[in-house]
Amino acid sequence: MRLGPGMDYAVAEFPVPEPAPGQVLVEMAYASVCGSDVHLVDPDFHRPEMVGSPGYPGHEGVGRVVASRADGIEPGAVVLTVPSGRFGGCFAEYQALDAGSVIPLREGDDLPHVLMAQQLGCTIAALAKYWREGMRSAAVIGLGSAGQFFVQLLRARGVEVFASDVDAARIAFGREAGARAVHADELAATVAQAHPEGVDLVIEAAGLDATRALAIELVRVRGVVGNFGYPEFQVGTFPTMAAFRKAATVEWFSNAQGEPGQWCFHEALDAIRTGAIEVGHMTEVRMGLEDVPRALAITAAHGEGAAKITIAIRPESAIFEGS
Repeated sequence: MRLGPGMDYAVAEFPVPEPAPGQVLVEMAYASVCGSDVHLVDPDFHRPEMVGSPGYPGHEGVGRVVASRADGIEPGAVVLTVPSGRFGGCFAEYQALDAGSVIPLREGDDLPHVLMAQQLGCTIAALAKYWREGMRSAAVIGLGSAGQFFVQLLRARGVEVFASDVDAARIAFGREAGARAVHADELAATVAQAHPEGVDLVIEAAGLDATRALAIELVRVRGVVGNFGYPEFQVGTFPTMAAFRKAATVEWFSNAQGEPGQWCFHEALDAIRTGAIEVGHMTEVRMGLEDVPRALAITAAHGEGAAKITIAIRPESAIFEGS
C-alpha cells in the first residue's frame, strides 16, 4: 500500500522482540483494522519514528503472553491488547507491550468476538463524555464499527437515533439495530423533517471535515456534538460561526487507554460476553497477515460492506495449547 513518495506499507520478517522491564511479549492470534489505522499510515499523519516498526499501526489485538517481565502477568495468559493507536504493533506475530496495555481474558472467551472490545471500549468511554441527562434524540454520522456501536449504545438508553453511511450493508445494520438509517445524502433532510430544531446529540464517526460541518448543522441550539476519531489528516476546516450561533458544545475524544483502570474496556468485554452488544457480524471478514495492506485499502474504501476486517495471525488452537 503506497503511503507517499518512496514509502510503502509492506509485510516483512523481523526478529522476535525482547520485552523490557515492565513489559510482556504477546504471541498474537488476531488483530483487527481500525479506521484510525487508515489515518496513521498517511505520510502527513504518522509518527515518523514508528515507520518500519513491525506491526505498526495495529492497536486492536488478542493473543497469548509467552514471556513476562511484569508483575502479575504470567506466561500463558490470554490477553486483549490495547496499546495507544500511535504506538501499536498488533499487525505482527509477536509484540512487546507495557503491562498496562494488556487485559487478561477469561477461559472460554470467543477471541474474535472479544477482540471487538477494544473498539467498543473506546465508544463507551466517548459516549460517557458526550452524554447529558435528558437526551432523547441523536444522529450518528458514519456506520463503520464505531458508528454501529454508538447506535447500539444509544438505543439501549432509549434514544431515538438517526444514522447515515454511504454503504448499503452498513445502512442495513443501522436499521436492524433500531436506528432510522439512511444514505448520507438523505440524513440532513430526514433529521430536519422529524426534528426541525435539531437533535440533542450528534456523533460524527466518519472523520471528515464535511461530516463535522454536517454535525453542527444537525445539532439543536445548546446541543452536543461528539467528534470521534482522528481529524482529517491534521489540516481541516470547521464551521466556527455556525457552532457559535448555536452555542453548541463540541466534544473531542481520544486516549481511551488512559481512562482510570481502563474501565471502558472491561465494560466492553462484559457487554460482548452477555450479548448486550452485537459483534458477530463484525468478525466475519477475515484475512491473513500478508493481506494487511489490502485490508487497509479496503477499510479506506468503506470496508466494501464490512464493518470490520479481522486479521487472523495464528490458529486459536496454537494459542490455547501454547504451541
